[in-house]
Amino acid sequence: MSARDLISGEADVNSQDEDESFDEETGEVRRKTNGVKGINGHLEDSSEEEDDDDDEEAAAAVRKDFIVEDDEEPEERERRRRERKKRRREEREEEEAGLDEEDLDLIGEANPNFERRAPSEPKLKRLKRGHKEDRDGYRSKGIENIFDSEEEDETDFRNQRQSHRADPRNLQDEFADFIEEDFDDRNGAPDDDDADVARPAVRTYTGIKDAAGLDEAALEDMKEAFGEGDEYDWALNIQDQEDEREGALDPDDPEAIAKGLELKDVFEPSQLAEKLLTDEDHEIRAADVPERYQLARAPYRDLVLTSEQFKEEGIWISDFLWLRKKIKPTLKEPFRKAVAKVLEFMVANEYEVPFIFQHRKDYLIHQEKVPVTPDPNEPGAPDFVISAEKLLDQEDLWRIFDLDLKFRALIDKRNALSETYKKLQDIVDFHDKVFETMLPAAVTMEELQDVQDYLHFQHSSKLADLAALNASSTANGTHRRPGSGRALFDRIRSSNVYGLVRAFGITADAFAQNALKEGRRRYTEDPASHPEDLADEERIMDPPEYSTGAQCLKAAKVMFAEEIALSPKMRKVMRVAFYQDGVIDCFRTEKGLRRIDEHHPYYSFKYLRNQQLTEFSDQPDLFLRMIRAEEEGLIEIKVRMQNEESFKKRLYTEIESDNYSEIAEAWNRERREVLDMALLKLDRMMARGVKENLKNECEDQVAKRCREEFSRRLDQAPYKPKGMVLGTVPRVLAISNGAGSLGRDATCWAWVEEDGRVLENGKFTDLFLGDPDRGQEDSEDVKSFVRLVERRKPDVIGVSGFSADSRKLYKLLDDIIERKDLRGPTYEDDDNNDRSDKLDLVIVNDEVARLYQTSERALLEHPGFAPLTNYCVGLAKYLQSPIKEYAALGNDVTSISLDPAQAYVPREKISKNFETAMVDYVNLIGVDINAALSDPYTANLLPYVCGLGLRKAQQLMKVIRLNGGDLINRAELVGDTSQQRLGAVGGRVWVNCASFLYIDYDSSEPEADFLDNSRIHPEDYELARKMAADALELDEEDIDAEVNESGLSAVIRRLIREEQQYKVDDLILEEYAEQLETNNNLRKRATLETIRAEVQNPYEELRNNFTLLSSEEIFTMFTGETRESLYEGMVVPISIKKVGEDYLEARMDCGIEGTIPAIDISDRPDVTPRSLYQQFQTVQAKIRHINRKTLTATFVMRENEVRNPVKHNYDREAGDWDDNQERADKDSMKEKNDVSGRTQRVVKHPLFKPFNSAQAQEFLGSQARGDVVIRPSSKGIDHLAVTWKVSDNIYQHIDVLELDKSNQFSSGSTLTIGGKFKYSDFDELIVNHVKAMAKKVDEMMLHEKYQAGTKAETERWLSTYTEANPKRSVYAFCIDPKHPGYFFLCFKAGQHAQLQSWPVKIVPQAFELQRNMYPDMRALCNGFKLLFTNMQNGKRPGR
Repeated sequence: MSARDLISGEADVNSQDEDESFDEETGEVRRKTNGVKGINGHLEDSSEEEDDDDDEEAAAAVRKDFIVEDDEEPEERERRRRERKKRRREEREEEEAGLDEEDLDLIGEANPNFERRAPSEPKLKRLKRGHKEDRDGYRSKGIENIFDSEEEDETDFRNQRQSHRADPRNLQDEFADFIEEDFDDRNGAPDDDDADVARPAVRTYTGIKDAAGLDEAALEDMKEAFGEGDEYDWALNIQDQEDEREGALDPDDPEAIAKGLELKDVFEPSQLAEKLLTDEDHEIRAADVPERYQLARAPYRDLVLTSEQFKEEGIWISDFLWLRKKIKPTLKEPFRKAVAKVLEFMVANEYEVPFIFQHRKDYLIHQEKVPVTPDPNEPGAPDFVISAEKLLDQEDLWRIFDLDLKFRALIDKRNALSETYKKLQDIVDFHDKVFETMLPAAVTMEELQDVQDYLHFQHSSKLADLAALNASSTANGTHRRPGSGRALFDRIRSSNVYGLVRAFGITADAFAQNALKEGRRRYTEDPASHPEDLADEERIMDPPEYSTGAQCLKAAKVMFAEEIALSPKMRKVMRVAFYQDGVIDCFRTEKGLRRIDEHHPYYSFKYLRNQQLTEFSDQPDLFLRMIRAEEEGLIEIKVRMQNEESFKKRLYTEIESDNYSEIAEAWNRERREVLDMALLKLDRMMARGVKENLKNECEDQVAKRCREEFSRRLDQAPYKPKGMVLGTVPRVLAISNGAGSLGRDATCWAWVEEDGRVLENGKFTDLFLGDPDRGQEDSEDVKSFVRLVERRKPDVIGVSGFSADSRKLYKLLDDIIERKDLRGPTYEDDDNNDRSDKLDLVIVNDEVARLYQTSERALLEHPGFAPLTNYCVGLAKYLQSPIKEYAALGNDVTSISLDPAQAYVPREKISKNFETAMVDYVNLIGVDINAALSDPYTANLLPYVCGLGLRKAQQLMKVIRLNGGDLINRAELVGDTSQQRLGAVGGRVWVNCASFLYIDYDSSEPEADFLDNSRIHPEDYELARKMAADALELDEEDIDAEVNESGLSAVIRRLIREEQQYKVDDLILEEYAEQLETNNNLRKRATLETIRAEVQNPYEELRNNFTLLSSEEIFTMFTGETRESLYEGMVVPISIKKVGEDYLEARMDCGIEGTIPAIDISDRPDVTPRSLYQQFQTVQAKIRHINRKTLTATFVMRENEVRNPVKHNYDREAGDWDDNQERADKDSMKEKNDVSGRTQRVVKHPLFKPFNSAQAQEFLGSQARGDVVIRPSSKGIDHLAVTWKVSDNIYQHIDVLELDKSNQFSSGSTLTIGGKFKYSDFDELIVNHVKAMAKKVDEMMLHEKYQAGTKAETERWLSTYTEANPKRSVYAFCIDPKHPGYFFLCFKAGQHAQLQSWPVKIVPQAFELQRNMYPDMRALCNGFKLLFTNMQNGKRPGR
């Protein structure tokens, strides 16, 4: 198959008269062509047959009333010969094609114009040229098509234009209406058949200038900008050249056949990368190395560690881990050996973490015999007991894997520096003892960077010579071009002034050695002259640059300070001091002074001082929030040494001389000044490094916490009703009211079988129990619910939702189950009696269902379901298998928030930790490989199997299907050439994955092996068979007889057939393990225990029971609040639901409801609630108590209570908070407020909040797009502000002017925005202004031309597209984050055209472009094309 075939398949898509039908059995789309029977709309004439000859073609011509001459023209014979040759080549290519159906389907997903073929069709079609009847009439290419990125059949157009002459009169008719609308089927597109009649098949540019009003120059400009539809000529020409060459080549010589076009020659790299079809992806599939290892070690694939480096790595990693392990000191050496052995498994054997943890567990445990005192009462008792200590757990193995990558990066950089140094020595014969000493001693990337900086400073001139000699930079980018600073120091170093540097009496390295307390002390020598006198000597001065003593002395001090600052040893001294005595202070900025008030989440560190670095290890989220606040410009984080003065004084003693004289004192003064200069630079450098390292460490800790929480979610078996075996999948009825209110909005439900099929769904609207005492019957929906439960007999009912009303739904269903006595499944109790219990009703964690309900996956699986029904399906499937639901999310799993600080950690770190957790638990439970072939949810687990990944999992499934489908045993995975079975995996990958892919045992299948259904690895099958034989007490002759009769697995088969598995418990495994270690050097004690367990219960469910949500988790899920965000004593806005005589019923935004008695409403007993408040009014109230189980609260509204909210009590020690600064800032802000004289507004509207702009944005951060907050305005009492969420992190603040106010506290009866829009109240404003604009934002962001990235990313996409399609023009929309309510319209009129962008403004009911209003996206796109065309013709864009 060639790339030209792919282009042809793409071009055939745009045949507009084709219709579609749906094959109900296969689910594939079948094409119908208007009366033309054939493939892809092409006639099935003789040219498509395989074995045509000239006679058949002549007969076909006679049937079509053609006259066939015996003597054909030479051109005709040559054409026929080429067609026959082309057909033979196409058949051969189809047989040898590297791309099969699955590959092309993957490509089709990335390219919406690529049409999937029916199974009966050939692989792909070439571009068809010149056949009018193979497609519909070509529509005029009007303004709406000039930026159209759809792949039209322009090649047909071009060939027809070349082979026919146009009728100008027809063209006049065609272009009578030049501006065509982008009609779609819903809006009544013109009939294609009518178009065929009205328009000629011939297309040409002749006469276009007459029809469209374009002169010849404008037409040429259009052709230059947008091309003539021949962008695929290059591919066709190359293929034609191959056709011509092929006849002259030997088909049996593969080297002689020219290589055809590849996918990368046709499709964009991003498309291939998205579908894992790049060359690198194919290499990963082909390599017999675990995929995760290939991806992680890709930057170091050429790095080979020496044996010395490998030993160093073991020590380096074990020393790093030892600091964090709580193990007895006596086990340090066994621990180091265990780490070294794990490294050997990972590097030499390429075993992945799950394999090592499962099958090399004995090397992770230290065992020793501990003597015991003999017991006279038990003379046969052993003299010792086995003491086992676990040295490494599974998390440690992942840590070793990460540290191995870091060590490789360390060695890679060290090797590069060493190579650079050797090249310098080849040019100049020299030795640098500092470099040669510090390079091998550097054990961190920071220390290596210190050595590199030293090398580039000390030998910058030599490196420049080396670069000039090589005409490029040195190896691996370690050489940098010397800047002006380096040039300055080189001049000083090569001048006489450097003698003054030596006169300081000690080198920078010697001083650093003194400060580091390494070796013997190096003493400082004083010159005989005063510093100023020595600087004035002629032998020191170096005119014209250094012509005075002051200039020389200044240059010398700068040089010496730089040498100290760049000394690797001195940097080590500073780094140790900073990490030991460093503290962090937090200072608010001017912006932070205004933005961070007492209710702001950043207030907890606004005046934080003197924080030790170690304190952030227990609260990493605090430092990450500080970093985020600094990025927002609200605070400044400063790192300093706690005892800086004493540290500096100690260093003074290391650089000063011990002499007592005026000259010595003068030189010591200069030395202290030099040291101060160096320390100033080092302080900034160390503070920056410490802050960055602390940030990374805190991110790692938060990511680790997220991993632990995610592991807890994965460590859940399917929900287990009473009487069922753990691991059995239940039948589930899931019900939810979503965000709706009971009795008013629909409550949806879905019934899901244990195999995941959704067999039934529906909704209830009036789900309320009657009252028999009052003669009230149950609602019809209650009766329907009872009938549904009795008919379907679910094992469990799952409930969840988006609001506090979902808690009411749970209580209602619980009452129905209790009153109607609905029972769960029947099971046998301990006395073998049948019984059933009350039907289980649980509240389900909905974090996966929320993502599933509107996903593309839900749309494909259940296209007719409402989002809330899909939500119920997600709840049910979560109860059936949480791990499968998390795996199905793919990369979207990182959208789940598992820690409050997760938002501050890069997504890549979270994704990496989630992946390792998923790998751990997928390999714990194993994957039924045959089930994965038919169940996509099981197949989603395959990439996490040990040794596999996304690419290898795809390859595995593909090869298994090619081999015929279901596997019988694990050995089939590696293939069998004698049986013509392809290998699905290589040998090493098979070793990794074999035990984690299980196959259900079928005793009727002779080749089936019971052990293939267990966690036992094939390398240990012989041990398992030996244990089975010993359990059955078979001697060697019996074993041989069994094996000869029934094969290698005969003994295991007999053990299972006779149900004698329990006998393996009688085996003494300690002695067997000792024999294996003594005779075979194999440590298998833990492996033998695994074999014993698996023989009795293969792949037993080892996960915990399904975890029910706690009251705190349910509270957060239904309200979105936590104990930190909502607490007792907090003042919050509440909306009054009902006003009674002596009470109020109120509701918070989060859904929590409460009742307020009259005594808590006002301090005046003579005032009734109805005289003060009205329904739907929003007021401030103080939370007195929260019932987190029932989601209710009690409030108090008395003025003295509301004015004194409870403040957060932060546990701070003395000196940790700058109280003086806090007090001064409060006084300052109070003075500003007094001067401004602002009055706090309160508006009677449920969306009114007493927020400033920052608080409004924070409040809307978790809300949906289009949500609104009405708030006070800083512009005066006749203004209010409306803040609405345009998109994530983008908010628009609208100034609303109130007119016709009855008093300064009331709302205006007329609300105006920008002097253009007027509304009578806020409800009208929100619906007709804000919601209307939000609808336009949704329309824009859902449009096919919208790009979700930044403007720069969109422009890169445009450039990439035009590079792949040089003669095409393209445009796209993207959001403007700096100007909320605006979008960019970015476009590029060809490969070499300039990138341009126009602003598009969102206004109610329209889009505004160049002062023109457009009602929808179609009109906007057409308008843009017209404006651009007018601009090209020299007309000014306008109305």
